[in-house]
Amino acid sequence: ADPFGKVKDLIQKLIERLLAESTAEATKKGFCDTELGKAKQDRTHRMEESHKLAGSIRVLDAKQEELELEIEQLAEAIETLQADLEDAAKIREEERKENLKAISQGKEGFNAVKQAILILKTFYAKGSRATVLVETKASPVDEGTEGPGFEGAYKGKQAASDGIIGMMEVLQSDFQRTIDTTTKEEEDASAKFVEYERASKADIAGKTTKKELDQEDLETTRKTIDSKMTDLKTAMDLLDSALKRIEELKPTCIDTGMSYSERVEKREQEMAALKRALCMLDSERIEPECTQQQR
Repeated sequence: ADPFGKVKDLIQKLIERLLAESTAEATKKGFCDTELGKAKQDRTHRMEESHKLAGSIRVLDAKQEELELEIEQLAEAIETLQADLEDAAKIREEERKENLKAISQGKEGFNAVKQAILILKTFYAKGSRATVLVETKASPVDEGTEGPGFEGAYKGKQAASDGIIGMMEVLQSDFQRTIDTTTKEEEDASAKFVEYERASKADIAGKTTKKELDQEDLETTRKTIDSKMTDLKTAMDLLDSALKRIEELKPTCIDTGMSYSERVEKREQEMAALKRALCMLDSERIEPECTQQQR
């Protein structure tokens, strides 16, 4: 019987245990490499996704603030334009009524003077053509119309007629000038107001359209922010899961005190020492390891 048989069996079992540990650790390393690789890749992906979403949300937040400010400014501008247009329309209407009144009064004055001139001209024309009727005294009435101041027919003050009619014609010309001037002023004011009204309404319409488009854009932006906030929360949750997974793997795969290569090297040294001890006890070189060493 081999006196070192039990010792050799013990050494052989130690070697076999180290081999089993080596196999198990290789399997464990493969598992750790795979799981850590997946967890770290997932962590990197989720971090990049979270940073990208956060950046997009910051841009959208800035756009939202810009749109809100622009909508507020457009609303104020539209309100001011509408108020200015209403005020201008009231002033224009009052001005129009005053002008029409002035024109109407001017026409009335013109027609009145025109009629007066016609009457005067007719009167003086008839007076200038009057003839003296010489009749015999036939009654006491005729006797009462004789003497100074009653000779011949009444012809009016022909010398003063031209001056009176001239003054009336000047007055008529003044009325006509007032009519023409006021009519021209009314036409100019009306044309200017129409131009201002068209420009104001076009400006209001443009700003209203821009405001409506901004409101639609703002609504879309807010919905996009809500959607991306949901995506960000999901990405952050997945990032937390990846970090937790790495923490779970640390005790098994990372925090072991020695690296895998260091453990392999130490185990190989232990196995080599055990094999040397086994061969020293195997004087007959029965063990395969010892036979190979002899060769």
